[in-house]
Amino acid sequence: MKLFQLLSLLLVLPSLLLSQNFLSNKKFELPKEITETSGLFAKSADSLLWLNDSGNAPELYRTNTAGDLLEKIPIPNSQNRDWEDLTADRQGRIFIGDFGNNANRRQDLCIYIWEEEKGALDSIRFRYPDQEAFPPASVEDWTFDMEGFFYHQDSLHLFSKDKTREHSFITKHYVLPAQPGTYTATLKRRIELPKRVVTGAAISPDGRAVVLLAYRFKMVLGIFPLTPADIFLFQNYTGNDFLAGEMTRVKGVRCFWPTQYEAIDFINTGQVLIGSERTPLYHQKAKRISIPLIEPEP
Repeated sequence: MKLFQLLSLLLVLPSLLLSQNFLSNKKFELPKEITETSGLFAKSADSLLWLNDSGNAPELYRTNTAGDLLEKIPIPNSQNRDWEDLTADRQGRIFIGDFGNNANRRQDLCIYIWEEEKGALDSIRFRYPDQEAFPPASVEDWTFDMEGFFYHQDSLHLFSKDKTREHSFITKHYVLPAQPGTYTATLKRRIELPKRVVTGAAISPDGRAVVLLAYRFKMVLGIFPLTPADIFLFQNYTGNDFLAGEMTRVKGVRCFWPTQYEAIDFINTGQVLIGSERTPLYHQKAKRISIPLIEPEP
């Protein structure tokens, strides 16, 4: 190849890689309204529901898989104190997790239940069985932040985010009834993930696989911030003891510019979609990732 042709190719290659046609099968940009992507529910192939986290309007955003904004859905009589994830049951009830707890001091944890067709809003209020101080006296015990959950078999399954500043990477699995009321959550199990904290959770359509989206903020050479994100896949579990299943680590994204991937859901049995927040150097995006599922025995 002649030098001129090579230089021309190098000049146009970035544009080709960033073009919508090239990225349409793998990833796409999210609308400007979804700046702090924190939760995703894939209702269907071309009906994706997203939410922003704390400080944003109490509303959901519907897009297609090209990233086009189709609809804004205000949630009346609600407050976005710190929305972190959303899920839905088979009857179409949407559950919105207002349970972000960065300072580990909240005593008003809430999950909204939104019935869109009826325009009805209800809520679940809850506490953790193992939290007695708000916040705990030692940062070593700050394990009560929450950013991921999903609905499964009449229950909501919540997965905590460790806030102990590199000391550990604990996630705890809590269970709540998927009905309005005030409850003490049930602590099912806790595990330590390899150098990642959980920011999202989802279960496959057939209920045979659970994924946790998790990332780590770290500095390289003390000056370059990186936020690598991975997916932890759990299979071959018994009942709803998901964290006792066989765990596989799936490579997510390696960002040269710091951002946070906090939204995840299955778009079909073998693929998930993850979403990132906007930063001054990084546009909010969604990315499709294949999941290596174990085939069921005949």
